Amino acid sequence: MDAPTPGDTTNLTWANVGLGLAFILFNAFLSNVLHLGVGSSLVVSAFRCIVQLAIMGLVLQRVFETNNPWAVGVIAFVLNFLGTFEAVANKSKRRYDNMFSSVLVSMLGSTVPVSIIGARYAMSVDPFWTPAQYIPMMGMLCGNTVSGIVVAVAYVLKELYDNRDKVETYLAFGASRFEACLPIARDALRLALAPTISQMSVIGMISIPGMMTGAILGGSSVEQAAKLQMIIMFMISASTALAAIATTVVTLSVVVDNEHRVRPDRVDVKEHVIWRGGNWVFAQIVGVVKNLVCCCRRKKEQVANGHGERLLE
Repeated sequence: MDAPTPGDTTNLTWANVGLGLAFILFNAFLSNVLHLGVGSSLVVSAFRCIVQLAIMGLVLQRVFETNNPWAVGVIAFVLNFLGTFEAVANKSKRRYDNMFSSVLVSMLGSTVPVSIIGARYAMSVDPFWTPAQYIPMMGMLCGNTVSGIVVAVAYVLKELYDNRDKVETYLAFGASRFEACLPIARDALRLALAPTISQMSVIGMISIPGMMTGAILGGSSVEQAAKLQMIIMFMISASTALAAIATTVVTLSVVVDNEHRVRPDRVDVKEHVIWRGGNWVFAQIVGVVKNLVCCCRRKKEQVANGHGERLLE
């Protein structure tokens, strides 16, 4: 019997996915036993992962078959749009005015040029928009860029909202808003780039990243897969840095206005309006269901009471 070649793949079914889901259920069980309070979040995130990847698989299969640059561009924009939504609506506890548009522009301004230059020249892909290479690369850039943006913006807003006394002291002594906010910006960018730096320092020695693993399973040589992963990591670093710098500057310019005043009123600490609206709709639905249940019980009680009165007569 011949040994399997690197290009051979295993045909996975939904039963295999279900077996893999058992690990999440085990984590949820441990969360309940230890009273960690993250069991439901684990299960919900796992099912989100299943639905999102299933949809993505169907869509990408069509895009790969059509090999259309406009379809690739639409997918790239959708990835950036959804990444922006995740950063603003789900990951950020504090938000500033017009945060969604500024984060979206920062995402597009970093991931698109880095992906085009990296694909065409560093990876020697011609044309650069080849779906099988460009879309997975854009997905990795968006995922890591979102993390950097969230860390940078969260730190800046926390410092300006909770610890604004230091900045106001600098401003009171005549410092410009640039001079007063420079230490905050530096710390925010350090925190935003720290995960990427840490990942690059251990990659290949301690961990084998997903892109390299996928290339090996796809039949590429280990040497080519390693070089591909190097390029991807360098692109991730550049994209994260550009987006983090842009969002940090925008955040500081919004919260500290042209008159060199800290404006905490421009920071929204409430839950995102989408989730507030969703919670309101859910509460209304629950209220309607409760009213219907109460009406049904009253009718049953009335019917039962009428039946009992007839028996007594």
